[in-house]
Formats: sequence, C-alpha cells, structure tokens
Amino acid sequence: MNPFSSGTRLRDMIRAIRACKTAAEERAVIRKESAAIRAAINENDQDYRHRNLAKLMFIHMLGYPTHFGQMECLKLIASAGFPEKRIGYLGLMLLLDERQEVLMLVTNSLKQDLNHSNQYIVGLALCALGNICSAEMARDLAPEVERLLQFRDPNIRKKAALCSIRIIKKVPDLAENFINPAAALLKEKHHGVLITGIQLCTDLCKVSPEALEYFRKKCTEGLVRTLKDIINSPYAPEYDIAGITDPFLHIRLLKLLRMLGQGDADASDTMNDVLAQVATKAESNKNAGNAILYECVETIMSIEDNGGLRVLAINILGRFLSNRDNNIRYVALNMLMKAITVDAQAVQRHRATILECVKDSDASIRKRALELVYLLVNESNVKPLTKELIEYLEVSDQEFKGELTAKVCSIVEKFSPEKIWYIDQMLKVLIEAGNFVKDEVWHALIVAISNASDLHGYTVRALYRSFQTSAEQETLVRVAVWCVGEYGDMLVNNVGVLDIEDPTTVTESDAVDVVEIAIQRHALDLTTKAMALIALLKLSSRFPSCSGRIKDIIVQYKGSFVLELQQRSLEFNSIIEKHQNIRSALVERMPVLDEATFSGRRAGSLLTTVSTSSRASHNLPNGVAKPSAAPLVDLLDLSDDAPAPSSSDGNFLHDLLGVDLAPASAQSGTNQASKAGTDVLLDLLSIGSTTPVQSNSSTPDMLSSGLDNQKQIATLDALSSPLPSAPANSSVGASSMMDLLDGFASSPSKREDNGSVHPSIVAFESSNLRVTFNFSKPPGNPQMTLIQATFINLSSDAFTDFVFQAAVPKFLQLHLDPASSNTLPASGNGSVMQSLRVTNSQHGKKSLVMRIRIAYKLNNKDMLEEGQINNFPRDL
Repeated sequence: MNPFSSGTRLRDMIRAIRACKTAAEERAVIRKESAAIRAAINENDQDYRHRNLAKLMFIHMLGYPTHFGQMECLKLIASAGFPEKRIGYLGLMLLLDERQEVLMLVTNSLKQDLNHSNQYIVGLALCALGNICSAEMARDLAPEVERLLQFRDPNIRKKAALCSIRIIKKVPDLAENFINPAAALLKEKHHGVLITGIQLCTDLCKVSPEALEYFRKKCTEGLVRTLKDIINSPYAPEYDIAGITDPFLHIRLLKLLRMLGQGDADASDTMNDVLAQVATKAESNKNAGNAILYECVETIMSIEDNGGLRVLAINILGRFLSNRDNNIRYVALNMLMKAITVDAQAVQRHRATILECVKDSDASIRKRALELVYLLVNESNVKPLTKELIEYLEVSDQEFKGELTAKVCSIVEKFSPEKIWYIDQMLKVLIEAGNFVKDEVWHALIVAISNASDLHGYTVRALYRSFQTSAEQETLVRVAVWCVGEYGDMLVNNVGVLDIEDPTTVTESDAVDVVEIAIQRHALDLTTKAMALIALLKLSSRFPSCSGRIKDIIVQYKGSFVLELQQRSLEFNSIIEKHQNIRSALVERMPVLDEATFSGRRAGSLLTTVSTSSRASHNLPNGVAKPSAAPLVDLLDLSDDAPAPSSSDGNFLHDLLGVDLAPASAQSGTNQASKAGTDVLLDLLSIGSTTPVQSNSSTPDMLSSGLDNQKQIATLDALSSPLPSAPANSSVGASSMMDLLDGFASSPSKREDNGSVHPSIVAFESSNLRVTFNFSKPPGNPQMTLIQATFINLSSDAFTDFVFQAAVPKFLQLHLDPASSNTLPASGNGSVMQSLRVTNSQHGKKSLVMRIRIAYKLNNKDMLEEGQINNFPRDL
C-alpha cells in the first residue's frame, strides 16, 4: 500500500514526520501527504474522511496550509454519527475562524445539533459555537443557547453558559435576553455550572448597566450566602486544592462581588462581613490561599468605604511583603500603590517593610518598592526615609544607582523642611553618586545655595571637605568649583561658622588647589574645566597674592586644541594682565537667583513675555535664561522711570565701566557722544584701531557660569576681540562670549537657541484629563522640535496602566521616550511627564499635526480617549 495514501493512519504520518532529519525532508513528507488527502477529497472518499481531517489538523498545527480541507469539516458535521461529528467540529474550531465566509454554511448544521436528542452532540455544537461564533451566528443561534441554559444535564448548562459569554461579547444588544437565565444559574449546587454562571453574570455586568443593577438588587445576598457556605463547607475531595475548597469558585465570586459593590453602599454593606471572614480564614501559607486573599483585598479596596476592612486588607498586603515568593511581593507592592490613594495612613504602617523591599535582590521588586516609597514621603517622615535611602545608596548596585539617585533628589527637593537640611542631603548624594546626578538637579542646588545667604560660608566649607574625599564625583566637583569661585573668601576667612561645624583652616593656596585639581583631571569634561577657569578668574580678584599662580594655570590652556578652553584662557589672561582696574567689578558675586522662576522652568512652564516698562525677575544659573531689555535694566539697578539704554549708548558704557566718557548731552544717541565713548573704550582696552566698535544689538546671555551680573555685559562684548591687532569691528559678539562663559551648560552643544521659546499649549482636555505641551528647539536643527508632555488627572480617582500613544503624517517623524510613570494621581495631585521628539521634513511649509490616543484604567475600568492636535505654534 502507498505509504502516503488516504488510508495511512495518523500515527504513521506523525512517525514519518518525526523521523525527518531536515526541514526539507519534513516539507517533502507534508507535500506528499497533502497530495494524497487532496486526491481522497476529489474522489469523495467517505470511509477515510475523518482520518484525513485528523491528519489535516496535525499538518495545520505544524504551520502548513490546509485551506483545501475546510469543506471536509462541514461534510463531517453533517454526518449522522457522533465520531464523525466530533472530528468535524474539532476541525471546524481548529481550521476555521469567525472571519471565514465558509463558516456561514455551518449555521444550519449547528442549529440542528443544538436541538439534537443526543446530549453529547449538543455539547459538541455548543463548544464549537463558543469558540468561533461570529456576530451573525450569535444573532441566529442565541434563542437555542438561551434555552439550553435550563437543560437537564449540568454539563450542557455549563457549556451553554460559556457559549452565552461569547454571544454577549459579539452582540452586546442580546445581553438583556440572558439576564434572568444567568441569575437562575447562581442558585446551582453543581460547582461547574455555578462557576460558569458567575462568569456569565460578570460579563453581563460589563456590557449592560441594566444587568449590573439587576444583579446588584436581586443577587447580592444570594452570592454572599454562597461564598459563606463555601468558606464554612467541610472537606470535599472532588473540589479540594491544597486543603481549600474550590479556590477558583472563591475567586470568581469575589470578582463578581467587587463589581456589584463598587459605587453602591448598600451592596457593599451586605458583603462586608463575609469579606472579613474570607480575609481571616484563608490560609496564607499556600498559594491557593494567597490567590483568594489577593482577590479579597482587591474587592475590599474597590467597594465603598469601610475603614476597618481596608486596614485589614492593607495588613494582608503587608504580610505578602514578607513572603519569600518574589511574585507575591511584587503583587503586594502593586496593590499598595493603589491602596495609598485610598488610605495612606494604613500603608504608612508598613513603611519599614517596604524600605526593605527597596534593598531586594530582584530588580523589579526594587523598582516598584522605590516608586511606592516615593509616594509615601511627606513632610513628617521625609527625614528618616531620606536617611534610609541615602544609606542604601552607598551599597546599591550600579544599575540601580541612577534611578535611586533621581528619586532621592526629587524627595529632598520636594519635601525639604529647611535649607540647611536640603544642602546637607544633596551633598551626601553628590558624595555617594555624584556621577548619576542630572544637570537640572545640581543647577537647582546652586540656585538654592545662592538664595541661602546665611549658609554660604557653611556650604563652601562643607563642599571643600567633601572634595577632599570624593573628587572622582564629577557633579560634586562642579558644585564645589562654583562655590569656591563665588565664596572662596568666606572659605579662607571662616565666615558664618555654625555650631555644628568642625573647625577648619583653609589658606588661599588651598582654595586655589581645589580648582587646580579639578581643571587637571583628564576624566572630567569640558564643562567642568570651563567652570574651573571662571572660578580661577574670580579667585584672582579674591586672592591677589595668588594672582601670579592663577595666571600660570590659566595660561597653560592658551594652546589647547579645544577652542572653548583656548579662548577662555586668552581672554581671562588679558583681564588679569591688563585690566586690573575693572577686574573686581567684573567678577563680583552673582546676584541672588530666583528659585520660583527656576522651578517653573524645570516644570516646563515658560515665563510670560514682559514689556520694557515692567520689572522682571533675575535670570537663572543654568544657561537657559535669555533676558530681554527689561530684565537687563532691572539687573543694572536703573530706576523704574529711566529709559532702557541702547547697547551702543555712550552713557551705557559709562554705567558699565565706571569711566568718564566725556560730557555728552542727554540725547545719548548723538555722534559726538558715541565717538567719545568709543575712543575712551578703545584706549582703555589697548585696542589699536579707532574704528567704532560694532556692538551686538541683541541682549546677550546672562553669565550663568560664574561672572557676576549684567554690569559686565558690554565690557565683555568689547573684550571679546581675540588679539589686540585685530580690528575692533571683527570682535566676537557678546552673545558668543556669554555662551563661552556659560559654565552651567552640560556641553557646548546644549546651548539654547535664542529664538527657541514657544508658548505652551493645552493639547487635549476632557472631563478626566488635561494634556499640556511645552516646546523647545535644539540649536542648529530647525526641523526638530522637543516636546515635554504633562498629563494631569482631573478626576477624583487615580488612573492606572496609563499609556500615551501618538501618530503623525508621513512628513513628520516621531520618537516617544518612556513616560515618568504609569500611575496618575487623582485630583491633580501630581502629574506624568513624557518627552516627544518630532522632526518636520516640511519645516516652514507645513505645521505640526498629531493624533493622540490615551488609554488608562479608572476604577478597574478600561478607558480610552482620542483626539487630534491642530493648535501647534506655526513656526515649529
């Protein structure tokens, strides 16, 4: 007999396939077997039809095409015998799905089999319908399935309930037909029927508010009695799992009760007692018991308020945290993150256990526990929690240090009770993990230090001591260099010594040593070296006795291959050698920096544009502020009623340099005054050419890196001529000079473009959610736009599983960074941030447009919001 004829048994075909050594051999076997099956189909071979279909199903499971055998399924289903029907229905479920048009041909056969006298054939039809039912089939066959929910045999009732679930999911309009039959199933004694009935009721509640209200009013008490009976039932071997009676039924009942109790105080009161029994009786030393406890906690946290029960539930989660199983601990941490929005005080009692989880060896548990600790912090516990986290920072793994550092810095900044504590904690972080601290964090620290005038001496001494032991932490070095440059005289003279300090003796040479060590460390980057050069320029004025040594250090970089360092070296050397009379004014201390403004910019908000007549706050130390004329007037301490001077104004130069530029008239723009001012300036700076200096009309950046205030701007503009022999009108503009001195920028490539400020927009707003976009532009790339999206929850319930998606047209390219969190606190008590990068290939021709989709869970219910953003600023 042909080994691949239609009479070959299934086991022989499987044996032949498994004997293949290569994929090519297997394909050859399958090809021959498929050809034999096709021949049998063409010959209408009825004797081996069921065997051929069984072989086709195996071939299909191997991934080969079997569409040519679909009609054989229908022929077998139409057969009279049970064995043929069984193979036919099995093939129907495996080889076809609801999208196949041929499936419509089987509807009539299904209807006949649902009314068949043989209950096993009825069961086959219900299984098939429950697996591949389409919406059309659901409408046609729903009456038969509804009738079978009351069939005499429990197995048929069970299968009919599962089939009903499929039908109401395909056609929610049919849900009302199944409400009464489903309620009847809740009184079943057979556990198999009862569990499917409960699942049917659960799905009905999801698709039909009428069903939810009906079950809530009519069935809650019965479900509570059922759950109580199962809890107190004696040992039943057929349902027993690890000594617990039918944990699956426990869980299904708890899930349905959770839906019924959510938002309804009466239903919640009805189930309070039984939930307390479940919580106290379930065994936590067995996995099945833990599953029941978890569902019980979910239910308690979801139904209406009962303080005692919620404390009990949170205590159960606290016990979960002590479990040796990582999965149970992770689940408990997730649940506690939800519970903290409901009863934060109860969660606080388990703070010590949660902190231990931060030190866990499992990375997922560490991360989730850290997020929970962050949510637990408040003004009353910030000190002990921060102390614990910083102590762990010393021994934590390198891969976890970055995330832990970010959270600690955020906690310290957000909940700091006093400035000195904030500075102390930040110094500890810089000592332990300075290389992991982000730029905006140490920028904020410098802003805070500049505002704490009574702590300047204390801070610079603390940084000096820290530098001696942790000079390898680059961010610590930057902050120390900045403070030594600003407050070096306080360090040497022991100004403002506090009682808590140890006595420290620092000489002027010691202070210069700190900066010299910083500038000579080859591992440090350009920003640190540039900041160190500025600090040296400041110290040359603060410590005249060290001026020669400082000049020698600065001169070393005049031949540097790095243009930034070379230019700084040449210009600073010129200031030290030739312009001692203006040096002290040039490098006096920075003005106090406005913390509120800096915090606003960090949060992504943009300052409101001010007119020339308004008073403006001081700009910031991180190089992002671009002052307009009004802030310049303010920083120059001009009176409110004085007009803002032009940058080419002779009197303006007089104000900046403190020199007499010849008696000019009040009309400062006259040629005579301009010429006189220019001549004096050129003479002062030893510039040979008498060509009028071409001043940059745009207001330059503020000296965020260490030069002190806006009185230095015009001077540095003129000083920016690289060589004395160069004509004055070829001097580098003030803006470039200021950028060179911008020691706060993390690298030269990160300097902000002066025209990159765009107004923020409310991109999307609904009753639950507000989305705000803030924009910035990277320098030199007008096609790219950086967007900071801020999501705020307007509802009174927290969002979980928060996901933001966006789509753009083909002329745009979009990149999304991960969101800061997938949980959005309620009532605007926090936000989620996400960065987007959009590249517009049609920049200047087409504006940005974006379609967004936001998915989240609200009270365990999936929510989806969509919208289109058309209100982007036009020049993006």
